[in-house]
Amino acid sequence: MTPQIPEYVLSLESILRPFVMTIALGLIWLGAARMPASAKSRYTTAGVLSAVLLGWEAIAQYLGAANTYLATIENPPAVPTILFGLLIPLAVAAIALWRSESIARLVSAIPLHWLVAAQVYRVAGGIFLVLWADGRMPWQFALPAGIGDVATGIVAVVVAAQLGQNAIGAHRATYVWCLFGIADLVVAIAMGAMTSPGRVHLLALAAPNLLVTAYPLVMVPTLAVPLALMLHGLVLLRLQRAAASTRQLAAA
Repeated sequence: MTPQIPEYVLSLESILRPFVMTIALGLIWLGAARMPASAKSRYTTAGVLSAVLLGWEAIAQYLGAANTYLATIENPPAVPTILFGLLIPLAVAAIALWRSESIARLVSAIPLHWLVAAQVYRVAGGIFLVLWADGRMPWQFALPAGIGDVATGIVAVVVAAQLGQNAIGAHRATYVWCLFGIADLVVAIAMGAMTSPGRVHLLALAAPNLLVTAYPLVMVPTLAVPLALMLHGLVLLRLQRAAASTRQLAAA
């Protein structure tokens, strides 16, 4: 049986997803405008990345709306198929960054503070707290996921402002924020699996987490979460390169 989705969730999703996609597309074209390459190379790379991003969104929406990942009490999945929707985009992004020099140059041209500020959309994770208060989601998932997301989204703005002003300790604060944001996502994924019908359903047995694999909330683990992990990965990569450059200058 497909769980009933509250109207306020549908309303929020109809606003949030275009907002997230606008942020992601904006980062791509910002990087294209700043990357060191010819205009043809810059905008071809941005166009390809934009098409891939929109294609990813379309596939995630189609699979989610078709209940491909749906886990119910009557039909718990033998294999948590939602992990494919989470891990495949991450694998594709990592391979593309590793194999394509033009993509690597584009993402390296995006200002670091914008990569951080982009995750302001994580404050929308507060919807999990609303669903818990409404009795529609178990606290074991909703509280850590909701509180962690809201905190990550709010602090992203503060850390981005520090980076933009080149404040002392800004890179260290960014590193700590990044690790916290990744830990929040890992905990949310784990608790989502442990509270939903399936082989690892160990918590919330009396009132399982049915909404997280139902459309449109399934777009969170199959679109919003992988995108957030990609952004965190890019930030950590940039911080690592900046630290290495600083060490080289010090040695010289």
